[in-house]
Amino acid sequence: MDERGGMADTSGRQPPPAQRGKAATWLSSVFEVSPAGLNWPRGVMFLDVALVPLIVFWAIGYEQYLLSAVFGLLFAALEDPGGSYRSRAWHIALFGLIGAGVTALGFGIGGQDWGWMALTAFAVTLAAGLMVAFGTRRFVNALLLNIWFLIALALGFGLHDSAHITSHTWAQAASWAGGSLLWIVITFLWWLSHGRRDRPQPFAELPGDTARRKLTPPLIMFAVIRALVMFATVALAFGLNLDHGLWMPIAAMVAMKPSLEQSTLVAAQRLAGALIGAIAAALLLLIPTSEHGLKLFAVTRGLEVVALILFMHGAAIRFWNYAYYCAAIAAAVLILLDLQQPSDYAAEGYRVLWTLCGAGLGVLVMLLAGLLGKRAAKRTTKAPPHPA
Repeated sequence: MDERGGMADTSGRQPPPAQRGKAATWLSSVFEVSPAGLNWPRGVMFLDVALVPLIVFWAIGYEQYLLSAVFGLLFAALEDPGGSYRSRAWHIALFGLIGAGVTALGFGIGGQDWGWMALTAFAVTLAAGLMVAFGTRRFVNALLLNIWFLIALALGFGLHDSAHITSHTWAQAASWAGGSLLWIVITFLWWLSHGRRDRPQPFAELPGDTARRKLTPPLIMFAVIRALVMFATVALAFGLNLDHGLWMPIAAMVAMKPSLEQSTLVAAQRLAGALIGAIAAALLLLIPTSEHGLKLFAVTRGLEVVALILFMHGAAIRFWNYAYYCAAIAAAVLILLDLQQPSDYAAEGYRVLWTLCGAGLGVLVMLLAGLLGKRAAKRTTKAPPHPA
């Protein structure tokens, strides 16, 4: 029986060509690439720089701080506005200090009650959403810090319950600041080697608009909706103690775009990337399962290098295709997380499941917001004019 009460079609016939064509077109849009967005020199440069914190933490034996340093470095590069060196250094330093504060907040509250975690996520997301009043560029920077806060929150939560890894909040914040400082040093050397001339924005694809705009009711409502979704997803993830529930709020945040079409496409790309990245990480993490002693040590160090290479690919293909970018970043993060806090292979399935739930929730919320907006517009149109 089909859903309408009739007999189900068991003849094995294929869907109509029109339906197959629509599905194929939609799937191709998920994996569609933009050749102009491929930038291998940028990726290789990031790998060269990221090897510095890797070797430093290898030398001192505190690999649990590597992820904070790498994200501090990556996001400082994304924030770099270009232009004169003095202006660039000032902006990156300010971003690094704010990021260090966000890091301290995330790791510090990660061991607290889930209610405080949800309330803090609401406040941070709302503040990030309202940054659109200071220009699109600053909104993007705030979004980066917002995503990092969620990652730091989950890392702090996991490390707080870990008996064999010691993590200090101040050291995590210092690692983030160190990653940002490293990018300032690299830009200084690059500036000197190019005759102390102004340099363009490293990630030219990101918006550079810093013109202030008025906070209209739709902008405020969008910021509030995002904050409420973060409150709900963080409360579900940590209140119910879901295995790897962090992926739910991150997927929901990434999926919530101003238009429903954008939200659906980005959610599908985020889910596809998470699935590919989880499978790749699971296969790579099979390598050290049967190793011991010196060989296990060597394999672990090798996988950390692989994670940095995946970050390099993420930097190179960020604007080539978002699904492949998500796959590279997800695989890198999963490898670094599992090397510190080993988990079973069911964890990859949970990550994909919560990514699906978060992305679906983000799309659903934007669908409801769109419907409410259309209804409000119709009421405004039908309302009779007020008498003079």
